[in-house]
Amino acid sequence: MTRSTRIAFIGLGNMGAPMALNLHRAGFSVTAFDLSTEALARVRSEGVATTDTVRAAVDGAGIVISMLPNSRHVESLFLGTEGLLTQLPQGALIIDCSTIAPASARRVADAARERGIDMIDAPVSGGTAGAAAGTLTFIVGGSEAALAKGRPALDAMGKNIFHMGESGAGQVAKLCNNMALGVIMAVTGEALALGVSQGLDPARLSQMIAVSTGRSWATEVCNPWPGVLDNAPSSRGYSGGFGNDLMLKDLGLAVDAAMSAGATVPLGELARNLYSLNQRAGRGGLDFSSVIQLFTAEIASGKGT
Repeated sequence: MTRSTRIAFIGLGNMGAPMALNLHRAGFSVTAFDLSTEALARVRSEGVATTDTVRAAVDGAGIVISMLPNSRHVESLFLGTEGLLTQLPQGALIIDCSTIAPASARRVADAARERGIDMIDAPVSGGTAGAAAGTLTFIVGGSEAALAKGRPALDAMGKNIFHMGESGAGQVAKLCNNMALGVIMAVTGEALALGVSQGLDPARLSQMIAVSTGRSWATEVCNPWPGVLDNAPSSRGYSGGFGNDLMLKDLGLAVDAAMSAGATVPLGELARNLYSLNQRAGRGGLDFSSVIQLFTAEIASGKGT
């Protein structure tokens, strides 16, 4: 499909809005929808066409891109007698960029296939910074032919595309990535808190780790200690970024996937419990790097020095 193909973009959150804007800036004809009037106003101010209903957004669209919170939202959008699959023409393409259960992705893909509609599950990695810069990584499940149809749109929003296999494979791979990320962020926060409790400077400790064997995205891009990296969510009160509740959701999906396959993920389960504790502490809406605050409470109270 070419830039003349109209794209309906559904879901304009922290990730979806900049993705839709990048499509618009690349010359695609984009019509966007979100339940939030503020989100609609934000992209409309940048020149993106918006509608008041999701059905109006997809009317005449050859590609539908969705970026929604969880499985039930995606299934509700596409399936059932009121779902969008009943409105889309044969030959249309669905690109679901949400992170959802692999089984849900397969369910929607199977229903779409029965109607002659292509679908790829294409969850993303790269965070809000990658979404804004157009450097996202797309982790794709679906047929080669469907991916080829969607590649021009994906190229406008991202830098890397990994085709992992058939429908649902993109979701499985994304859950593997986010499980690793959740564990790494938690242990990075724990390590920094330990160093600070022993009198080390968090910035210098982070600099050392970043060029040593403990290096990771958590130390170099999204450092959880406030003030170490100016552009990290931790340095702006843990606002923006990838929410703790979203990480908790993804870890839950990873644990569920492991259980369905008879696999063991002990560190994934432990990380899920940590982000659950962080949620209960009132930080569910903050960036997931705020999990470090589980380990800094004693330092703040003077007990860790």
